[in-house]
Amino acid sequence: MERKHVDLSLPSAARMYDWLLGGSNNYEVDRAACELLLEVAPTSRELALNNRWFLQRVVRVLAEEHGIKQFIDFGSGLPTQRNVHQIAQEADPASRVVYVDNDPVVLALGQSLLDENDNTTILPVDMTDTDTIFGHPDFTRLIDLTRPVAALFVSVLHCLPDSAGPKALVDRVIDKLVPGSFVVVCQLVSDDRKVRDDVTELMQTQTGGHWGRVREKADVEETFERLLVEEPGLVDVTDWRPDSELQQRQRSVEWTEFGGLGKVRSRERTPGDGGRGLPDESPRE
Repeated sequence: MERKHVDLSLPSAARMYDWLLGGSNNYEVDRAACELLLEVAPTSRELALNNRWFLQRVVRVLAEEHGIKQFIDFGSGLPTQRNVHQIAQEADPASRVVYVDNDPVVLALGQSLLDENDNTTILPVDMTDTDTIFGHPDFTRLIDLTRPVAALFVSVLHCLPDSAGPKALVDRVIDKLVPGSFVVVCQLVSDDRKVRDDVTELMQTQTGGHWGRVREKADVEETFERLLVEEPGLVDVTDWRPDSELQQRQRSVEWTEFGGLGKVRSRERTPGDGGRGLPDESPRE
């Protein structure tokens, strides 16, 4: 894999997230940016931790309750404890996971951890470049698109500007998935316009424009228009099927991760079907 140059003069969202989770794969520039972020949104560390626990819970549910054995993690970020492949392969060692990220530090660390796992890989591709992703040899080696797949967009679409078409990206992925597949989406949102504007401005400035914006709940809801939303619906991810241990965790206040789990329909909505589509016709394991 070709190694890209790491620009240490700019923070990256992936390394900032790593620092907020208590990781060590970050630099002084990332830590300084996080300190600025905490001045604007003091509970950002709680937000990051709650989001990570949500990722672990939803992968476990997909693997254990829905029998999903193929996962695509878009904008996967830096590897940390309890990654997608670890949870999925606990449920079934044959589970296959494709991570997608083009951050050079993510690629270097991720590939070194995955080299010994034949059922897992990381693609050095921009997550919006779906043609390259779905046509990549490592993707086609691991993922069978005639079988159900889980596509994960966890805490990543807010990194895309509106011009990159976050909803269009999700729709392109849905188009590739068979009925019975699942899509996970959560994004940073806030009901407070000042928080949205202040955090967006800070992240845009700190990352040199490599960021999107803090959005509203309606923006997240739009990404589920073609999906059947699973219980408990679209919520602050802290409330998405929390484990008893997590119920006592501190919540973020200024902003939240909002989203949930959606199932790919057997067909598009038509007038008179109540938006439910036809019964699933996906192949069964």
